[in-house]
Amino acid sequence: MSQNSNFLKTIPVLPSQDIKRDISWHEKYTGFQAVFGDMMYAGLEREGLNIHLQWHADTKEDPLLAGSVIKLFVKDIHPIFEEFLKRGTVTQEKLQLNTPWKTHEFGFYDLNTNAIFIVQDI
Repeated sequence: MSQNSNFLKTIPVLPSQDIKRDISWHEKYTGFQAVFGDMMYAGLEREGLNIHLQWHADTKEDPLLAGSVIKLFVKDIHPIFEEFLKRGTVTQEKLQLNTPWKTHEFGFYDLNTNAIFIVQDI
């Protein structure tokens, strides 16, 4: 029998080629704001959710390895989708309602080809 481990949250750490550029992109297109960091590692926050960015040189020794995926779950997807439409983050056809896996969701890529999905369980 497993015991409660007291996990509190998940913080995805996304690879970045340019921390300053990516902070600006997130502030404009996702509404996440920088709360700490430097040019090697930074934390962003929005409504209690966190994303961290970690710089990688994208060399054989320090690959960027683009292709990370995160899913951010929300109570009501419609207001956030409207916000992201206004920000220019997504277009109208990105919203998928009543998926076979019982969600409403939309997704987009950041500047490092990380997929970010906003999801509402239904």
